[in-house]
Amino acid sequence: MNIKTASNDYPISNALRDRWSPRAFDGQPVSKQTLQRLFEAARWAPSASNLQPWRFIIGEKGTDTYDKIFSTLVEFNKLWAVTSPLLMLALTKKTNNKEEINNSAEYDLGQAVANLTFQATAEGLFVHQMGGFEASEARKHFNVPDNYAIATAIALGYLGNPDSLHENLRKMEISKRERFKADEFVFTGTFGQNTQIFNQ
Repeated sequence: MNIKTASNDYPISNALRDRWSPRAFDGQPVSKQTLQRLFEAARWAPSASNLQPWRFIIGEKGTDTYDKIFSTLVEFNKLWAVTSPLLMLALTKKTNNKEEINNSAEYDLGQAVANLTFQATAEGLFVHQMGGFEASEARKHFNVPDNYAIATAIALGYLGNPDSLHENLRKMEISKRERFKADEFVFTGTFGQNTQIFNQ
């Protein structure tokens, strides 16, 4: 099994180190108890004013919900997402309890999905988030109210064999993970000014 661990410069938790976004899933169903733990992790994400604006629509393979979510994916994502045993949509309520714009809504949803993602990694599962889907179609399929934004589609499951993928996708599946160095995005004093915390 090809788990692409991060080539981290400093020690981090295993759930962070081992998290990545595969395209090859083995199709094994995810148990109800495991899903309960994933969404419990999302539940306890930080939230501005405790509004908890996140919502999820989940579909297990073989269900109408799964098929509807799958139908909204762009063709590229359909090539590989079909192997995932579970697809979901992540939504956020754009307004607060006074129906005023909640400027933290998408930020909070991101934290909830991050919590879910790292819990999934700890459970031996993998999450692949997708911007390549038709939100307007998803809105129609699921009667999503106007004051909710559909932020991302998500595939979730156990890691599969990269050889099951189209050859163009296979290269991406086994390629080395790369990231900016931390000192390239952490500043002090003024924007762009390097901090000394990464100097040896």
